[in-house]
Amino acid sequence: MTEERKVTSNSFYQFLAEKKLMASRCKKCQALYLPPHPICEKCYSTDVEWVEMKGSGKLAAFTAISVGPTCTIAEGYNRNNPYLVGIVKMDEGPKICGRIHGIDPKNPEKIKVGTPVKIEFMEHQEGARNYLNFRAQ
Repeated sequence: MTEERKVTSNSFYQFLAEKKLMASRCKKCQALYLPPHPICEKCYSTDVEWVEMKGSGKLAAFTAISVGPTCTIAEGYNRNNPYLVGIVKMDEGPKICGRIHGIDPKNPEKIKVGTPVKIEFMEHQEGARNYLNFRAQ
């Protein structure tokens, strides 16, 4: 467990900026949530705590995006330079969506579900959103 912070999306992104991948765990039934939830979906308890994840998992699903939102266009992604987004099943169980690096999004037929990935904390400009990023191992 780590310092006391309310289980909110703001706290989740603060932890990411501190290079920590945090989930919430229900103290009553031990259900684990990533992204974190302030209320347990299984037993409806509000008695939840932060737990730090190892940051490793496997690619469960993916898509290559070549026409993205304005923020990705500003980062240089376009029809000729797509990026990869995937669902990662964390070693501890929960699944979460994030950008996937280290795999060629121009050849999606070569991407394998089950590829091991690890969280990659990237430096961002002040005020920029801290996305979840994973790197293929």
